[in-house]
Amino acid sequence: MYTLYRLSGCLSDWCNIKCPTLYGVAARINYIITSKQVISMIINYEPIGIINSPHKIKEGIPIQSIAARGIKGTITIEKKYMEGLEDLDKFSHIYLIYHFNKSVNYKLKTIPFLDDKSHGVFSTRAPERPNPIGISVVKLIRIKDNILEIENLDILDQTPLLDIKPYVPAFDIHDVEKVGWLANKTEDLNTIKSDHRFK
Repeated sequence: MYTLYRLSGCLSDWCNIKCPTLYGVAARINYIITSKQVISMIINYEPIGIINSPHKIKEGIPIQSIAARGIKGTITIEKKYMEGLEDLDKFSHIYLIYHFNKSVNYKLKTIPFLDDKSHGVFSTRAPERPNPIGISVVKLIRIKDNILEIENLDILDQTPLLDIKPYVPAFDIHDVEKVGWLANKTEDLNTIKSDHRFK
């Protein structure tokens, strides 16, 4: 289980404490010390399963699932969540929401894979983030018991899965006016792989 504790207030005295939890994830505990009222909030996430992938190391992975066509893997769902898989096999593609369990640090300015310049982390899809959560769209091949067979996989092996949602084009495709710093930078998406920059 991953737990985020946060005490929030009005002063700027922060400290980050890393604590090991399931699957090697470091849950971040943030404290803000305040002379006024302190508000406490606890957020708990428990993985619903594990993503099994041919990508065994962080380097050399396609940086988006659209560039990972044909790469297959499986998801092992905890059996207590199997009932929640009902009707999921009616969808050809699904969203996977997962925890970057190998990311233990972050910077608010980062150099992403598709650029050599620094950008604010929230304008990127870099894995090292204040809350290291990833999202990918993959093709669902079949479901057998608690095993999902998937394709177009751009995720590291043994990644904890937090949630699954169906991909619905009518919901998820938007007409956009701008794509920020990524304009004219996606032409080489199929050839660029992850490297050592996010240790």
